[in-house]
Amino acid sequence: MASPSSPQAAAGTQPASFGRRFGALLVDWAVATVIASLLVDDLRANPWPQLGVFVLAHAFFVGLFGQTLGMAVARIRCVSIVDGGAVGLPRAIVRALLLALVIPAVINDGDGRGLHDRAARSVMVQRA
Repeated sequence: MASPSSPQAAAGTQPASFGRRFGALLVDWAVATVIASLLVDDLRANPWPQLGVFVLAHAFFVGLFGQTLGMAVARIRCVSIVDGGAVGLPRAIVRALLLALVIPAVINDGDGRGLHDRAARSVMVQRA
């Protein structure tokens, strides 16, 4: 049985697998690339808009709705370990910025949560 402070107990579901999380990330990055390509002439000369669009969209959608388009496709959600709801904009911004740095996302704990999830007090879970 999960302890009351564990991510599984807070979310009431199973943690999302690495494959689902990575697939969602690829979809979100592709969408950010398309949107950023509409904003600048050449992403090869200026790749920063792509990262900016990714971070802003990720923070907005995760903060308010608990999932991005990629997460919806992969049938996963990002929820608060406190109450199982959306993490809110401030915590989602922290999570998105750390995700953009990549390294915090690849350092995982025993529950499979990256440093970006630990900082935001969130967990990625599978949707039913």
